[in-house]
Formats: sequence, C-alpha cells, structure tokens
Amino acid sequence: MIEQYVWDLQEIHGGQVAVVGGKGAHLGELSRIEGISVPGGFCVTTDAFRRIMAEAPSIDDRLDQLSRVNPDDREAIRTLSAQIRRTIEGIAIPDDLATAITRALAQHGEQAAYAVRSSATAEDLPTASFAGQQDTYLNVVGPTAILQHVSRCWASLFTERAVTYRRRSGIDHRTVHMAVVVQRMVFPHAAGILFTADPVTGNRKVATVDAGFGLGEALVSGLVNPDVFKVREGEVVAKAIAAKQRAVHVLPGGGTQEVAIDSQRQEEPALTDPQVVRLVRLGRRIEAHFGRPQDIEWCLVDDDFRIVQSRPITTLFPIPETGDQENHVYVSVGHQQMMTDPMRPLGLSMWQLTAMVPMHEAGGRLFVDVTRRLASPASRAGLLDVMGRGDPLVTDALQTVLDRGDFVPTLPDEGPGGPPAGGASAPIETDPAIVTELIERSEVSIAALERDIRTKTGPALFGFLLEAFEEHKRLLGDPLSMQVIMAGMEATWWLNDKLQEWLGEKNAADTLTLSAPNNVTSEMGLALLDVADVIRPHPEVVAFLQGVGVEEEGFLDDLAKLAGGTEARDAIETYLDRYGVRCVGEIDITRPRWRERPTTLVPVILDNVRNFEPGAAERRFEQGRQKAQKKEQEVLSRLRALPDGDRKADEAKRMIDRVRTFIGYREYPKYGIVSRYFVYKQALLAEAERLVQAGVLAEKEDIFYLTFQELHDVVRSHQVDDRLIQQRKDAFRSYHALIPPRVLTSDGEAVTGAYRRDDVPDGALVGLPVSAGTIEGRARVILDLAEADLEAGDILVTTFTDPSWSPLFVGITGLVTEVGGLMTHGAVIAREYGLPAVVGVEQATRLIRDGQRIRVHGTEGYVEILP
Repeated sequence: MIEQYVWDLQEIHGGQVAVVGGKGAHLGELSRIEGISVPGGFCVTTDAFRRIMAEAPSIDDRLDQLSRVNPDDREAIRTLSAQIRRTIEGIAIPDDLATAITRALAQHGEQAAYAVRSSATAEDLPTASFAGQQDTYLNVVGPTAILQHVSRCWASLFTERAVTYRRRSGIDHRTVHMAVVVQRMVFPHAAGILFTADPVTGNRKVATVDAGFGLGEALVSGLVNPDVFKVREGEVVAKAIAAKQRAVHVLPGGGTQEVAIDSQRQEEPALTDPQVVRLVRLGRRIEAHFGRPQDIEWCLVDDDFRIVQSRPITTLFPIPETGDQENHVYVSVGHQQMMTDPMRPLGLSMWQLTAMVPMHEAGGRLFVDVTRRLASPASRAGLLDVMGRGDPLVTDALQTVLDRGDFVPTLPDEGPGGPPAGGASAPIETDPAIVTELIERSEVSIAALERDIRTKTGPALFGFLLEAFEEHKRLLGDPLSMQVIMAGMEATWWLNDKLQEWLGEKNAADTLTLSAPNNVTSEMGLALLDVADVIRPHPEVVAFLQGVGVEEEGFLDDLAKLAGGTEARDAIETYLDRYGVRCVGEIDITRPRWRERPTTLVPVILDNVRNFEPGAAERRFEQGRQKAQKKEQEVLSRLRALPDGDRKADEAKRMIDRVRTFIGYREYPKYGIVSRYFVYKQALLAEAERLVQAGVLAEKEDIFYLTFQELHDVVRSHQVDDRLIQQRKDAFRSYHALIPPRVLTSDGEAVTGAYRRDDVPDGALVGLPVSAGTIEGRARVILDLAEADLEAGDILVTTFTDPSWSPLFVGITGLVTEVGGLMTHGAVIAREYGLPAVVGVEQATRLIRDGQRIRVHGTEGYVEILP
C-alpha cells in the first residue's frame, strides 16, 4: 500500500480517524455539512508520524520504560516524556515528506497564516475527548515555520499531561499515532465555545455559548471570563456578560499577543442575542450530523461564523432510549441497590429479566421510569413519601422537576398511576414462624434450581432459564414476603416518629433493632469472626495468609500443607458454602463471587485475627440483644409514666415485637436473588467454555459483553460479532468515568437534590442519619473491599456498601457513605451492629482524606472533619 502523507480537508471523512486523527476526521466531516463554513487546509497523516518514529529506534526503549512507570510518578514521566519529545523534534523531516507538505501549502497560500494543530488517533472520540492534551500553534507563517511546528505537534503526543492521561485511561502509548492539521487562520472579532447541551446539568435542550473578543485562546487559557449565554428553543433564556479586560490577537509576522481592551468595550457583549441564536442553530445542524451533543469551537468574522473544531461532549450522562418524544423522569436503580458502578451488558439484561418492574439502561446503569406515578397526585404522594424515607436527595430532585410545573403532566388519580407506592399493606400477625416459612420456601426453590439445571445445555438451557426467571420473580413478588418486609419497615418508622413525639428521642428504633434474628447479612459478618477464631491459634497459617496475593486462587489447597491448615481451609470452605455467592456489586451477575475469588476475604479475615479476641461473634450478638432488651424496658417504662401511658406503652410494645420479628428478614430476599444468580452464572459460564472449545469465543468472559438474548443467539448459531464485543468493552471502560445521577430526565438533565437543612455546623458534611450515636475516630477511605486494612476504632468511609461489605462492619466503629438511604443494606447492618452511620454524603471519599480524624453524628446526620 502506498503511503499518503497529506490529505486535503475536503477529501477527509469521519471514518478516517486512524489516518488523520480525531480532530482531522471531525474537521473533514464538518467541511461536508451544508451551510457550515470551515477554514480550508490539509492534514499531515499518521503515515508521516510513523515514518518519523521509525527514524529513532531509541524511542522504543523509552516507551517500554514509560509503560512500566507508576502513573503517579510525575518526575519519571516528566523526564522520559521530555527525552522522547526532544528526540522527535531533532529528527530531520525527509525531503519527500517535506515536499508533500510544502506542495499542499502552496495550494492554500504559501505565505498565508495557519494554525498548526495536533490530531491524535485517541482524541475527540465519543468515549474520551483528550481535550487540551496535545499542542496547537496559531498564526504560523512560511514553509520553514510550518515544518518546524509540524514536528512540535508530533512531539506533543508525549507531553507529560498526555502521557498521564493515556496511562489513567488504560490506553497503550504505542496504539496512539499523531496526525497534524494545518488550517488557514481566521482573524475573528469574537470567538469561543458552543456546547449544544448544557455541560453542567446535561440538559440536551439548553445550549450554552461562551464568547469573548479576539481569538478563542483567551477563553481556553483562562485569561478572561467569557460572556455566557443559555439558549432554549431558539430563545436566549439567560445571559451573563463578563468584564473582558484582555484578548489574544495575532501579530503581523506570526505568533500571538495579549492586548488590553478599551475600558468602554470591556462590558459590551461579544455577541448580540440574534447572533447567539444563529450560532446555536448552526450547532444544532452539526449535532444532528454527528448524532450526539457537540463541543464546538467557533470564530465570528464579518458577521459570519466559521467552525474550527467540533468534538463530542464526553462528560454527559447518556439518556435511556424510549423511541417517543414524551417527557420522562427516571430514578437510578443503582442508588437504591447500593451499586452505582457500571454493569456489563449480561449483568444489565439479567437484572432486567428478573426484576419486578421495567427498567431502562443508560451509561451502563439501570433506571426506573416514574413519570406516570408522578403524574397522578395520589400515586405521587406515595412515591415521594417512600423515596423521602429512603433517600431525601431523590425526593428533593423529583420535587424540583415537579415544581417546574410544565415537565410532568397531571393525570387523574384513577389513571395509570397505579396504587400509591408503599401504601397501607394488609395487617399481618407478629409470628416468627412466618419468616421461617419464607426462608424455607426460598431454600427449597434454590435447591430445585441447582438440581434441574445440571442437565441443561445449549439452546435448551436458555429455555429453562427463561422459566427459572419467572419462578425468580414469583418468589421476589410473593405477597407474604412483601408484607413481612413492609411490616418491619413501617414498624421502624412508627417507633421513630412516635417515640420522638412522645419522649423527644430521635431514632430510638436504631437501638431496638440491635441483634435482630434472621438477618443473613449481619450473620455473615459475625460468621467471619468465627473463621478468624479457627485461624488465630496457628501462626504458620496467619503468616501464609499474609503473603497471599489477589490472584492466588489456589491458596486454599496449599493451606492443608501447614500445621492447622486443614482446619483453616475447612472453616473458610464452610463459610464459602453459605456466603460464597456474595461479592461487591452483586446485582451484576458478571462480578466475581467470593466462591470464585476467595482471596477477596483474606484481608478481612486477617483484620479479624488481629483486632478481636476468641468468641467475639457470640459476645457481640448477645451484647446487642441485651442492649435492645434494656432499651425496650426503658422506653416502655418512660411511656407508662406519661398521660395515657398504658395505651402508648402497649402500642409501642406491639411495634417493638413486630420490628424484632420482621426487620431481619429485610436482608433475605437479596440473598435469595444472588444465590439464584450464582446458579445461573455457573451454567452460562459452562456454556461459554463450550463456545471457547469450539473456537466461537476467544475467552469465556466475553459472554459478559453480550445480552442474555444475544448470548442465546450465539449458542444457537455458533457465530459471534467480535467487533461488537470489543465496542462493548470500550464502552464499559468509558462508563466508569461517568457519575450516575439519582434522577435523570429525558432532556438529559441530571437533577441533584439537596438536604435543605440549617441545623448543621459550618463546614460539616451533610448526609442522612441512619444509625444513631456519635463516634470519633480515624477515617479509613476504602474503595475496594480487597484492600481493607482496618484497626480497632476505625471509621469506614466509602462510596457505597452492599451486603458484601458487612464483614468489615464488625471491625469498625462508624460508617460514612456517599450513597444510601434509611432502608438500604449498609444502614440496616449499621443499626444491627450499633454503628453510628451517616449515608448519602456527597463526595465523602474526596472531601475526607484517609487517616483524618472525623466525628460522625449518626443521630443528627452530619460528619465533622477534626483538626
């Protein structure tokens, strides 16, 4: 194939990123849109860059070194990247390549002024913008200067910031190549950025224009504050005109300079309202062409807009696809389920197929459409009440949308809104046998599933699973199970409300729920203390476990060779038989379970060995039970001393009995779900193994990037689209950079709620009080359970906790999370263990540093960072 070193922008289309880089491909595509004016120019292709790189073999060694450097070792990155840049800039451009560039220059005007702009193959992509990572040079004049600046652009692929960005984005330096755009300069009256969606709220119907005088560099570099215009449906709906004291202008002989703006002009708008509206209209045309919101660089020359760049806005959270033009309001499932990380396609589709309500996917997360329930006043009240008790930020966000008055239509109460959420359930007697019966039903069903699935393979397996999903949903929606869950929660709410009203005591139910029976999640944490008791007397076993790495999956077999190792292995195996179906992010079937990766538990076991005495599990449970019993006696005694006290005490006693009987079961249905999930997963992975043996799949984990239905099709046809799997892997990687909103509208707006409280000290971090008490201690900011390293008295600070985190709860004194509600798993277990806890603390893991002393006010709902 003959290498082509130069392409004219008019020849380029959007599919040529590998040849002309992201910027070059976008500019070529922009040139093709009718009515869009793009300054002319050409692109020096990645073929030219590869040829230059081949001239210096020493660069290869330095790339090897770069790939091994820790992304946080800034000094090493700075040194190596500077060496690579100097080497590239020192390479003479071969004659034939220089001739191709100067020939293209002559066609566009040899002595004209140009912008010489880097265009890497990994920039301006839908999943990563790389904005500002490589260099641009403005007002470059003459062939010699152009060639020199082309070399500088090649070298800028290895600026310290670009190298660090690639390392953190998981992109190999060798896979990225550099093209260079050489484009005629325009000398604008004004310039700036147009976002075709609001970059802050994500609203796709609101465009934002930033504008300043002179070249856009003044805005990009932060030299001046821009004028900001907001445009919705062809009308400027908001604007802020800044005092623009300086601008960047071009120099006659090349280069640029800062200039002061006359004081009379500083507060003039850089654009008129009609110009802003016209610019946004052009932006909408560009957005429609590329099929997604754009970040567009523009210049105004003689009342004519020139577009000098357009790239996707990569920070916007995607919108669920509905196929209609109606307004929709979505609530995040991840915030309810304590798993806000992205899920792989198989995980998403399996949760959708086994859930009780329809769910919509966006950005690797699931959302429930609550529009119709908000539209009917009766169901709206029930929804807001239940959401408010769980997570006030969700309720406040929903109320913000409702208060606008024009987004959610109003439907009559008898309309399709359905019964009020969390409405009154039928009365249920307080009988422990009910809980026993529900647990037995679930265990019998799981045993039948394990037995019957063994003989199913190929397409027959998928038919069997679809039937199993119906049984799954039947158990999940069992009316008796729902009654028990609601009875426990409603009794808790009743106690908190009435005991505050009658006794002036906040969150009294927190103590009354300590060591409640039948709580599978809290039992799981205590059971790991029993495992530690088996291991503690054997120093050889402890030393061996201290050396076990995350990837050493065969360590259980090696244990048996040590003194006490057989007992240790048997204790761990017994624990895994009961709880090995669990893991962090367990609603995603693709996540490795403890049974598949038992090394995850090793740091927690070692913490338990170090921080506890033998018999701690039984002692802790009994202490909690006695504390709850003592609290019950105290509350009833105080109530009887009140006017009408016998009635109040009798009512409270009935509710306390109800809480003690039913609240523990709240955790069981989730355990039942993940137990069934593990059975499904093992069967699907066995099928994947057969596909690997048949040469259909490269590796069995590739099935995680297919939906359930797609996997069924692959099993039937023995054909797979490898490109689709790769695209899904790339998309999944990019979703980690997105922060899922609690509430999302079909306009793309991420609506953030607020606590709206004035009873919190200045500087404190506000959250939701979910487990009473106040505790002070060292904050341990832990984002990965496998990296836990706790000392007695530590306070756990993390993004979210699902049931798999409960083994850590036995060793901490308090809990702070970014996500959570009154009845989410972390809150339930914190109350069960008597840990002061505040959840829903926005950005807690960023605002609290690991090792800082903090005070957690679990009764009032805030966290103080101490000196």
